[in-house]
Amino acid sequence: MRKTILYILLFFLFGLTGVSAQLKGKFAKEKGEIHTMLNGFNVAAAKADYDTYFNYFAKESVFIGTDATEVWDKEAFRVWAKPFFDKKQTWNFTSLQRNIYFSKDGKMAWFDELLNTQMKLCRGSGVLEKINGEWKIRQYVLSMTVPNEVVDQVVSEKAPIEDVLIEKARDKRKTNTLK
Repeated sequence: MRKTILYILLFFLFGLTGVSAQLKGKFAKEKGEIHTMLNGFNVAAAKADYDTYFNYFAKESVFIGTDATEVWDKEAFRVWAKPFFDKKQTWNFTSLQRNIYFSKDGKMAWFDELLNTQMKLCRGSGVLEKINGEWKIRQYVLSMTVPNEVVDQVVSEKAPIEDVLIEKARDKRKTNTLK
């Protein structure tokens, strides 16, 4: 009886290990695809390759920039970015460190990365979806990092600008709540 239980436990243990290895292998391939895609995304921006850059975005996607007012759907972001691409005055981001995660079914992924930019360290993060065999950006968020040692200085600098935005957001929330 003990041998039977041991065999059953070993069967399940090795069976689960095999399934786990298969999943890791599948996601390893997907991770490679995503690394290549995100690196290409950054290179397209650096080369001011407008069409290639925007082809990385899904049709329904959102770009959230470093300024609190920068929340654009794909078309609005294209319009905003076009003059920069036309003048070849785009951005050059290099990933220093990247983490990629997957939904259980492997159809969605999300990432965060530390970027070397003209603004020094920034963080890029986003949500990706595999659409017609290609990974596409559904949401991209670019944020500047702020070292803890200088947070008070940064807050002091941005407070006059963002206090106005905070009041507008509060007023809008009150108006929407009253409807």
